Amino acid sequence: MTRRKFKFWGWGYADEHASHEERERLKDFYAQRFSVSQWDEVAPPVVGEIPLPASRISAPDTLAAISSNESEDRLIHSYGKSYPDSVRAFARQFPAPPDLIIRPRNENDVVAALDFADTVNAAVIPFGAGSSVVGGVETAVSGNFRAVISLNLQHLNRVLEVDPISRAARIQAGVLGPQLESQLKPHGLTLRHFPQSFEYSTLGGWIATRSGGHFATRLTHIDDLVESTRVVTPAGISESRRLPGSGAGPSPDRLFIGSEGILGVITEAWMRLQARPRFRASKSIRFTDWQQATEAVRVLSQADLYPSNCRLIDSEEAVTTGSGDGKAHILIIAFENADHAPDAKMQRALEIVAQYGGQWQTETLESPNAHHSGEAGAWRNAFIRAPFYREVLTGMGVMYDTFETAITWERFPDFHANLIDTTRRIIREVTGKDGSVSCRFSHVYPDGPAPYFSFYALPKRGAELAQWYEIKNAVSDALIAAGGTITHHHAVGRDHRRWYDLQRPEPFATGLRAIKRALDPNGLLNPGVLIDP
Repeated sequence: MTRRKFKFWGWGYADEHASHEERERLKDFYAQRFSVSQWDEVAPPVVGEIPLPASRISAPDTLAAISSNESEDRLIHSYGKSYPDSVRAFARQFPAPPDLIIRPRNENDVVAALDFADTVNAAVIPFGAGSSVVGGVETAVSGNFRAVISLNLQHLNRVLEVDPISRAARIQAGVLGPQLESQLKPHGLTLRHFPQSFEYSTLGGWIATRSGGHFATRLTHIDDLVESTRVVTPAGISESRRLPGSGAGPSPDRLFIGSEGILGVITEAWMRLQARPRFRASKSIRFTDWQQATEAVRVLSQADLYPSNCRLIDSEEAVTTGSGDGKAHILIIAFENADHAPDAKMQRALEIVAQYGGQWQTETLESPNAHHSGEAGAWRNAFIRAPFYREVLTGMGVMYDTFETAITWERFPDFHANLIDTTRRIIREVTGKDGSVSCRFSHVYPDGPAPYFSFYALPKRGAELAQWYEIKNAVSDALIAAGGTITHHHAVGRDHRRWYDLQRPEPFATGLRAIKRALDPNGLLNPGVLIDP
């Protein structure tokens, strides 16, 4: 059976692209913003243009059938999907591809791959589907390693067992989002975890990076859905007990959730499921005042309503994504339920936002497809399609990137103003041109929001990476100094490592290093992520 291949230079599968209409809209929009009359576009790379160093190791006979050192395979596993990854791919720069890709068929293959890596002194990068935007799967690693192996887990893609009574399932870690949901659907159940990368990421990747899903309140992170884990470490297999909750010491699951592949390879997990929703209500609210809009969301988040969607999008993001006219900030509220209609919750939510100047159209609340239409639908489509636009924008020479964080409510107004001002200033200083920065709330909690900032700029051709690093450094420094987290749900990887070191307490870092030495004594797993090799 032919395996559908991912792009090595962009988002999604090789047969997926931004449409002609999307490309033209992007070129027109940014030409107007930057006063560009004609774009000098760079074409995406092809495999034959990129010389690769020879593989430094070969698979042993016992692993040969599940191993590859084919050029396109090595390219696909070299980078994730961040802006610097995109720039380097379009520049045809792949100086440190993996020497070998191993695709385990079962847990015994994982053990054998780690044993082989130890024998030949090869670093091992666990690989789900490569959607990391923070350098989490990059194969240019530090340390005195003879070679690098990318361990692709996508053959571990089955739902092994379903417990309909407790509403849980035992699921292999390499399953992609659509594969997972299609296997749960006959049982009337769903994991209901939908990150933006849903189609192109795996359960193990979600757990390893503490993924955040679409749902903006209550069950926001994958942490909330993990019942138990099974992990292959160089020191042995760690399997936690299935329990709804436990007070028996530090949680073994919490040790591996967010560990980003440095402690072991997650092979399967029992996950908490939900009944598939039958009732939905959605509404788009417009605000002319940002402060009133954020105050409305704060009160809403503290009202114990827990909407499935509570996205506040500022006017700049609305116009950039084509979901608004730039004259209003948009709050998208949605509720869903498998047991009863959510009308009462929606009515109370509307009462709250009305007190802060929110306005909306009076269409029927229960429309099951309300979130697919109007401003909410336009933003939803732009959100899903946005990753495909990066390859278009990189080819045009436009820098488009994001950073996301979280902060408590009482600090948010000053925090938001500081980050917006810092980003605008550093873009102007670095590129010599005005760019733009916008903000939305990706998630909200009773004690604070998770603001998600997007920015664009026009860097100098050939200096994109250097200028991106200047912007990234200035914004991240300001973010940490103001008390935010360096990442709410994008993980740490290599790109956020410097600020993660500042954020974490030093006694915790000491403990993490000790755990790393105990579970991975030769430091083979994802070196350079979270801690030094």
